[in-house]
Amino acid sequence: MLAGLLPTGAALALDKVTFGTNWLAEAEHGGFYQAVVDGTYAKYGLDVTILPGGPQANNGLLLPTGKIDFYMGGNMIQAFSAVEQNVPTLVVAAFFQKDPQCLMAHPGVGHDTFTSLKGAPIFLGKESLASFYLWMQSAFGFSENDVKPYTFNTAPFIADKSSVQQGYVTSEPYEVEQQGGFKPNIFLLADQGFSTYATTIEARLDTVTKNPDIVQRFVDASAIGWYNYLYHDNAKANAAIKKDNPDITDAQLAFAIAKMKDYGIVDSGDTKTLGIGAMTDDRQKAFYDEMSKAGALPAGIDYRKAYTLQFVNKKVGLDLLPK
Repeated sequence: MLAGLLPTGAALALDKVTFGTNWLAEAEHGGFYQAVVDGTYAKYGLDVTILPGGPQANNGLLLPTGKIDFYMGGNMIQAFSAVEQNVPTLVVAAFFQKDPQCLMAHPGVGHDTFTSLKGAPIFLGKESLASFYLWMQSAFGFSENDVKPYTFNTAPFIADKSSVQQGYVTSEPYEVEQQGGFKPNIFLLADQGFSTYATTIEARLDTVTKNPDIVQRFVDASAIGWYNYLYHDNAKANAAIKKDNPDITDAQLAFAIAKMKDYGIVDSGDTKTLGIGAMTDDRQKAFYDEMSKAGALPAGIDYRKAYTLQFVNKKVGLDLLPK
């Protein structure tokens, strides 16, 4: 689907690319929508189509088969697993410095610290049980015996004051506030040591090899989109998100944006000097070591084949930070 680089005489033509997300349109995708609607992608010579994911979609399968050009990955566990399975994809940027995954607990029942959650019934999905919960067991001594199935319905958690539930810090706490009438205690796993990057950009190896200029332009323009979405006028981007996901509300969007800022989901740590989208070898190694120790990933994977620093850490967009 990637158009080849055009000669100077055809400079006005844009390279068409399709970017598949991993869920329905939401504020957590805001920087990419921002770069579409404010013309940043076009300025970088790209005609970007965002293909939303969702419960009935599996956009991740479309990337290695060449149906889309870029894919929004979750966290690095999937990327490291792709190396083990010889899937020819590569993480080229990480737009969340912190995974938004959190645990929520009721206030006023003694669940005021992360370790105090041990022994409480925890509502978790199957994927979580095989990923971050293995780390929680390894690093903190949580037990699988306490796990209850999470069906993406907050009602059981709201009803049981002793219980704990997984969620994204940008969404489920809002739902609990609206339906349960209380603000839950929130424990962001990233702040407890779960050090993965999230909302990554994945590309095929042949794209990185044959069209590195297009990859660079997509990464740079996306970074600028995120600065503008977080710190400047994002009204048009939110309108585009609502067009792709009519069920989302202005209040939900505002809540998610505030939490992304409050917790430094997009812009914190290394991004303050290297720019949004930053990655480092040290963090990738540390997370791989954590996950292999916990049994979520096999030991001995050449984890460095899962990503490249070729397109990040170039300080793109730092000038857009509010003065």
